[in-house]
Amino acid sequence: MSAAAVSQQVRALEDRVGAALFKRAARSVTLTDLGRAYLPIVQQSLLRLQTATDGLFGESTAQLVHVQSEILFSHGVLSKGFGDFIRAYPKITLQLNSALQADMGSGLFDLRVVFGNPLIYRMESDFLVGERLYPVARADVADTIQDPSDLLEHPLIEVTTHRTGWAYVLGEMGQPPVEARTLYADSTLIAMAMAAEGTGVALARAPVSDKSMVGAGLVPCLPGFEVAGREGYHLIYPERAALRRPARAFREWLLGFCKDI
Repeated sequence: MSAAAVSQQVRALEDRVGAALFKRAARSVTLTDLGRAYLPIVQQSLLRLQTATDGLFGESTAQLVHVQSEILFSHGVLSKGFGDFIRAYPKITLQLNSALQADMGSGLFDLRVVFGNPLIYRMESDFLVGERLYPVARADVADTIQDPSDLLEHPLIEVTTHRTGWAYVLGEMGQPPVEARTLYADSTLIAMAMAAEGTGVALARAPVSDKSMVGAGLVPCLPGFEVAGREGYHLIYPERAALRRPARAFREWLLGFCKDI
């Protein structure tokens, strides 16, 4: 671009933001205070754009695998296994999008990890792992719970995105939940964080929640008690025969990894 064209673009930018970004002299141009403050933001934005462009459209495009996953599975399972996958497939680039279940209805992907009934997506699927439920709390709270009826002395933290919750668990204990005070969270990660503050008792959803339970410093309230959940995690994709080679490699690795959980 010519100097005149650059000058015109700079003036257009200043008009857009409504402030002077440069001090102009006869033989020099320097940044104003606002210009200096704006510069690192622009530099970082351009760098992120370049990095994303290289990743999506560069030489590694054919080896890129876009995976969407329910956030608890990403946190508790995929984060632990990525190192193994990268070492086994160093030429494959993974792009992981973690989202809450309710936010996963759109976007392009090669593979997606979902929780619940995979048939509603009308795609091919593989079962990955189920869940085991048991109450967990901060150690001082857990010490006060010696019997299922003691749970009702504490707020019970329910996760609204799961069909299987406290009513099911208390029913398996033979304990009616009618007197329980219930608090609500939209994810197990938030429920665990609330329990870590001593707010109440949460439900572990092993093995996927093991990492978040340990990280929050929570312990089982009734050691040895657990019930099998009614739902599980599944890997879905449009058509197995149409999966690209790197996506097939990730699928095979994930199925094997989940067998050892």
